[in-house]
Amino acid sequence: MASLSTASPATGRGPATRRGGPATATHGGWEGTALRVLEFVAYPALAGCALLLLCLGVVTWLPALAAAAYALQQWRTGGRVRPFLGTLGAFGNYWRRLWRHALVSTAAGAVLVANIVFLAARPGYPAMVLLALQAGLILVLVPYHLALAVTAARDPDGDAGRWGRDALLFAFASPGRGLALLTAAIVVPVVTAPLALGPLLLGVTLPLLLGLRLADAGRPPIYTEPATPPAAHSPHEKRTS
Repeated sequence: MASLSTASPATGRGPATRRGGPATATHGGWEGTALRVLEFVAYPALAGCALLLLCLGVVTWLPALAAAAYALQQWRTGGRVRPFLGTLGAFGNYWRRLWRHALVSTAAGAVLVANIVFLAARPGYPAMVLLALQAGLILVLVPYHLALAVTAARDPDGDAGRWGRDALLFAFASPGRGLALLTAAIVVPVVTAPLALGPLLLGVTLPLLLGLRLADAGRPPIYTEPATPPAAHSPHEKRTS
């Protein structure tokens, strides 16, 4: 009896009791899997909400795209769970570097759309050839700009020229990556159509997540914020000749 009375409190305080409580049930099993799935829907949706808000400026869509990719990258690599505020906070940095590129891309997109509308109402073989050419240019610009946002998110201290060169290599040096980005940009809005505002909130951010994942598979992240500041050198250290 004495041995039983002394052993019971020990088992109650053991590590098995602490690890087998309700907290473990919440974070493990199908509940934990469901929470992780909800994260991969909620956080991209929050970044998409900020993206839509920033795109109200029309020519601001490209810096907003890069800012959303940056916020998603910080969530993936640093565990920062503020994609909405992160997108808004990073917008200024990307606007200063990408506003010229955004103006050119917006003008080019408007011209392509106007050409498609004009050529679609024209009969004849030449009009069909030109129409296919305009549509092909749009299909090329979609993965390029997604790749541009991904490269900018991974190197926020870079410049627009370097981001553009890296985006060309990322999207077109390997045909599989460009095709994957284009497929995601087409399929995700269709798949999320049954959800309320699904194509608007997730139609861009989920392809961005795919692009960030593909970039991680190709090479390590270009930029990650350090978890802790680097250790300072001792004031007594002197350089020896």
